[in-house]
Amino acid sequence: MDYIELLRAHPGWFLLWIGLLGLAVGSFLNVVIHRLPQMLERGWKAECREYLGLEEDASDSGPLSLSKPRSRCPACGHAISALRNIPVISYLLLRGRCANCDTPIGARYPLVELATAVLSLAVAWHFGVTWQTLAGLIFTWVLVALAMIDLDTQLLPDQITLPFLWLGLFFNLFGVFTDLQSAVIGAIAGYLVLWVVFQLFRLLTGKEGMGFGDFKLLALFGAWFGWQMLPQIILIASVVGAVSGLGLILLRRHEQGKPIPFGPYLAVAGWIALLWGQQINQAYLRLSGL
Repeated sequence: MDYIELLRAHPGWFLLWIGLLGLAVGSFLNVVIHRLPQMLERGWKAECREYLGLEEDASDSGPLSLSKPRSRCPACGHAISALRNIPVISYLLLRGRCANCDTPIGARYPLVELATAVLSLAVAWHFGVTWQTLAGLIFTWVLVALAMIDLDTQLLPDQITLPFLWLGLFFNLFGVFTDLQSAVIGAIAGYLVLWVVFQLFRLLTGKEGMGFGDFKLLALFGAWFGWQMLPQIILIASVVGAVSGLGLILLRRHEQGKPIPFGPYLAVAGWIALLWGQQINQAYLRLSGL
């Protein structure tokens, strides 16, 4: 019995392994969410200084990558050891506080880890021990990172969206989610649809309704699932975004006139399409009599 058949014969162990993997990846995604925008900002500043002939900023001279420096408490700068960086468990044992200075640690860190694990388990449960699970896990982890970065900075970094757009096309060379023709058309249509909406909105209002990162994210979805999924993704994202935005305004947790990032709502719709997109499309076709 090979390794794949062994996992299929013991689904409980498979799901346990996926859950633990999801927690570990969620811990890494916390680093990506926190550091990647800082790394991009440093790069932009360095390019501007080079173009203008300015001296290097001493505050940006230290190493900064996804691996260096080690994770530290933002309040006291104390390095966090590996034993105190176990996903979720360390947060609970430390009661949500720094072991050195007792400063509260944001609950978002374990929540991202838990959310990544739960979403990963949902993908594994849905697809089983298949190549679709591997692709779906990668897709899910990318969406978690993009959604949180967009919430924090209103950025959807090309460093994430573009490589994984191409990865979606690669997977569909082998028909993992759709055929290659549908994937290529989906990537083109995904970008152009929101680009056209952006241009029309700007002509009518003189304002920019969304960022170019949103176009690329929808193109990514088209590359992964084909053009057939784009209408439902746009519709679900728009409805969820409108309801959430109105709710935030009514609860006075968001200032009127302040931009609301659209990426997280696209991410929710894209993940729904991953698991239930085909069923949603088929249900719509049955109800419409097509």
